[in-house]
Amino acid sequence: MKAARWYKAKDIRVENIEEPVIAPGKVKIKVHWTGICGSDLHEYAAGPIFIPVEQPHYVSKDIAPIVMGHEFSGEVVEIGDGVTSVKIGDPVVVEPILACGECAACKKGKYNICKHLGFHGLSGGGGGFSEYTMVDEKMVHKMPEGLSYEQGALVEPAAVALHAVRQSKLKAGDKAAVFGTGPIGLLVIEALRAAGASEIYAVELSAERAAKALELGATAIINPKEEDAVARLHELTNGGVDVAFEVTGVPVVLQQAIDSTTFEGETIIVSIWESTAAIQPNNIVLSERTVKGIIAYRDIFPAVMELMTQGYFPADKLVTKRIALDEVVTEGFEALMKERNHIKILVNSQA
Repeated sequence: MKAARWYKAKDIRVENIEEPVIAPGKVKIKVHWTGICGSDLHEYAAGPIFIPVEQPHYVSKDIAPIVMGHEFSGEVVEIGDGVTSVKIGDPVVVEPILACGECAACKKGKYNICKHLGFHGLSGGGGGFSEYTMVDEKMVHKMPEGLSYEQGALVEPAAVALHAVRQSKLKAGDKAAVFGTGPIGLLVIEALRAAGASEIYAVELSAERAAKALELGATAIINPKEEDAVARLHELTNGGVDVAFEVTGVPVVLQQAIDSTTFEGETIIVSIWESTAAIQPNNIVLSERTVKGIIAYRDIFPAVMELMTQGYFPADKLVTKRIALDEVVTEGFEALMKERNHIKILVNSQA
């Protein structure tokens, strides 16, 4: 079958590999649509981050080159012995977390902070940038009636956004700021709307992404090149937002996010970082602010899909380009590196 495999930074190759053979407890999926994630882009531009290159991943037992793609939907084409939760023909999405099940976090059910955390499509095991993939039954969620395969490809990134908001202290009626309105930042805006935020401010340089943030429900846009984002947020909110979400991975922005909050405010770090970031701890200490990191999601895919049936996280507003698997490098990764106007690019594995 055809698949896109990561060999090293700036080296992803579409090539023919063996199609997975069904095994007990496994579900084989014909992949329909796969999104290119910011994490994928980090791996392409400056990886490896999650991709195992020196030794096999603890859970997947795989090592580079690995098939990429972890935001995907597809159709069940085979089930292994013992599988009961899905049947052949079911439309599904995959929760792509690889967790050991043995560490302290896993034993408490917090599998997204597993000591050996990995992702199907980043840490081995196969991936969505392929015609077929195979996963454990526990990773598969049947899509509710009415959701398209394109919409299904957005469940995974929407889960990141919803988890970020759920893990924050935000309550209905609170004010929030989102620093960076790439795909995840825009989905955070959607999640904040669902959570009842009264005011949602987006801090964004790109005019195209700023316009999309307004379309999705942002109260106002602040361009940090044109004005002091922190000062403006304090002015607009009479003292700072209750919760700020950092979704850029840009070092200087982290301090801005912290400073934008009110006393006892909270900053949620959603980004995966390529470098370190310096902050002034007194800006946290003297106002009794808190800073919290989140990774991925847990126990949330069904809630995301239910919100999608209600109109949240809409694919028709977030998908800006659709390409074939053969075009994943030139029209996918390279396009995202060069063109700031794209929100979400989806790859058709069957085209």
